[in-house]
Amino acid sequence: MNIAIVIPSRYDSKRFKGKPLAIINGKTMIQRVYERCKESKINNVIVATDDERIFNEVKSFGGDVVMTSREHNSGTERIYEVMENNNFDWVINVQGDEPLISPELIKNIYEEVLLNKSQVISAVRKNHCYDDFNNKNIVKVTLDKDNNALYFSRSPIPFELKDGFDFFYHHIGIYAYSKDAINLYVNSKSTELEKTEKLEQLRFLFYGIKVRMIITDYVSIGVDTKEDIKKIEEILRKNEEN
Repeated sequence: MNIAIVIPSRYDSKRFKGKPLAIINGKTMIQRVYERCKESKINNVIVATDDERIFNEVKSFGGDVVMTSREHNSGTERIYEVMENNNFDWVINVQGDEPLISPELIKNIYEEVLLNKSQVISAVRKNHCYDDFNNKNIVKVTLDKDNNALYFSRSPIPFELKDGFDFFYHHIGIYAYSKDAINLYVNSKSTELEKTEKLEQLRFLFYGIKVRMIITDYVSIGVDTKEDIKKIEEILRKNEEN
């Protein structure tokens, strides 16, 4: 199978414009994400962008990058363009705002792709924090017996009072898509559930495509604001000290 890691990267983030080029301990965020992906030992790692500044930055550190259309409404559509132009069978979508993404998790996703038992693969971790359980910005997942997603929601699922609460499955935004799954996504209309929850992965479930979930210990730490940069730098400093 022809498999690639694709990192969608856009400049005009609403909350943090120019985020991929933010400097984190001497390197841009997009470089740090790219280098973590390369540590997974998967040969093809590509940044997909619509901005010349990001394109030039990736070229400057020797990375592979392609320019894509400015008309895309999502990272998934941007990935589809890369997939079509390169005839990839599968793409692993790594978010461009996770400079600490786990190479081990990427390898686990890759290994699941090779089993060829599902068309979409993602990841979850057990989260024991009740405040997170009630946080609408954290996506929750319920699973079936084979660790396929039953539903994704910003609401607390399954319902649980604090006194009996143990953990919930906290979704981690890394995906692997087969060509068939991407084709279905870009050639279908958004669904009411997808619009309501503002979660594009619900489109796959609506159309009957199983989303296989890997359970991991990796704690996702994304960058949404400039203040998050300081948190990442502190983590990197502690890691270097250890």
